[in-house]
Amino acid sequence: MSSAERADDAAITEVAIRAAREAGAIALRGFRAPELRVELKSGIHDPVTAFDGACERRIREVILAAFPGSRIVGEEEGEGGGSGPLSWYVDPIDGTANFARGIAMWAVSIGVERDGELVSGVVYDPVSDHLFWADERGAFLGEEPLRSRGFAEPGRATVAMNFPLARDLVHFPELALRQFAEATREFAQLRGLGSSCIALCWVAAGWIDATVSFETHPWDVAAASLIVRRAGGTFLGYRDGEPVPARIAHLAPHYYAEVAGAGFASLREIMRTQSVRPAS
Repeated sequence: MSSAERADDAAITEVAIRAAREAGAIALRGFRAPELRVELKSGIHDPVTAFDGACERRIREVILAAFPGSRIVGEEEGEGGGSGPLSWYVDPIDGTANFARGIAMWAVSIGVERDGELVSGVVYDPVSDHLFWADERGAFLGEEPLRSRGFAEPGRATVAMNFPLARDLVHFPELALRQFAEATREFAQLRGLGSSCIALCWVAAGWIDATVSFETHPWDVAAASLIVRRAGGTFLGYRDGEPVPARIAHLAPHYYAEVAGAGFASLREIMRTQSVRPAS
């Protein structure tokens, strides 16, 4: 029996936490550094730095030292590793655009599947030293349990809404702008945080009440989606106008999350109409 097959969720989480903390320490060396160089991957909205790659390489080293047969899917280096029961979804710096500009709204994200089911999630915000994590024991900020409680009334609710972005305006642009205008009138506050995993963790903590986003990847949301659910909140992955089964929600290209007890119909309508866009 392999080490991955023997390991319980707590042991997996421990490795994910160690990897996230070590990557966060590396990233902090580049954050707000005068000599930081920023390059572009696919265009002006998709920056990358040397620290993205350095952090991911360190995360891979930590994971493979503990669980050699792991499959690792990372934002910077793609899919690699073995074919064992554990799959790790890694975003070394979620919110690189913020990181590159010196905005303290970015985090390391590591979500872990065993045989296709999410069992552990870690999101580490090094600037604030906020360690969000979840496994079978529940959801936590450090050692404190998380409870996804907030405002269920739109007039009191705060929504993290990185919508519409430039990529959203490629599809149904008039509808997207109208929906954004309606949301600004309906909800107390709209905020663009620039980091999917931080927005989701803040829903888990009850610091904001909902978040929506489109055209994301599993490494963006795998860890934080589990944290939201373990905290008692709702996380839905959308494809073709409908929520997908919960087991694969983190693999869907679009997502919606809200605190326990909320039911924001207008946000779910945005998800229904905007998630029918063709695959990019």
